[in-house]
Amino acid sequence: MAQPVVTCLDMEGVLFPEIWLGLADKVGLPELRLTTRDISDYDVLMKKRLDVLRTHRITIHDIHEVVRTISPLPGVPEFMAWLRSRSQVIILSDTFYEFVQPLMEQLQFPTIFCHTLGIDREGFITDYFLRQNDQKRHAVSALKSLSFRVLAGGDSYNDVSMLQEADAGFFFCPPESIVKEYPQFPVATTYPEFQEHLGRAGGFSS
Repeated sequence: MAQPVVTCLDMEGVLFPEIWLGLADKVGLPELRLTTRDISDYDVLMKKRLDVLRTHRITIHDIHEVVRTISPLPGVPEFMAWLRSRSQVIILSDTFYEFVQPLMEQLQFPTIFCHTLGIDREGFITDYFLRQNDQKRHAVSALKSLSFRVLAGGDSYNDVSMLQEADAGFFFCPPESIVKEYPQFPVATTYPEFQEHLGRAGGFSS
């Protein structure tokens, strides 16, 4: 019996530009340019971000203005159309449901598992709530327990455990520092190259 395939993808850096980089540019705060490519501990990263938002009185409405300007990376619509015709696709992201609606609409609403924010009446972000610690790895593990073959692609430190847990994991356009630290994962730098990796690992045509 053929084993059905699920492909799990990170969102920012793989399908869309980083939301926090766009916000940093909009409000002129370089400290918001730190991402999971720079800081491997997600709790440390988010506490830094929330502290900056509070200090500079940046609200969810400011973030929504940035999100509405973001489009998929060049080649993503074609890549997603190719992949979704061959594999089920789930986006596993450490972003937040309060951010992503306009982005998911541009990709015809794929399934996404991400986190939740605490927001007060004035629109200030007060806290963040993880779906689950290390949710990407747990999601892949759960899919494997349901007898799916799981492929995974990401670009940052917070994707490593997902790639390790998957039946086959790949980096897409990661920083060189992460490539050197985790040389066991094949690297794709274009969507056609990514398709070739996924096609071979999933047993479907590229």
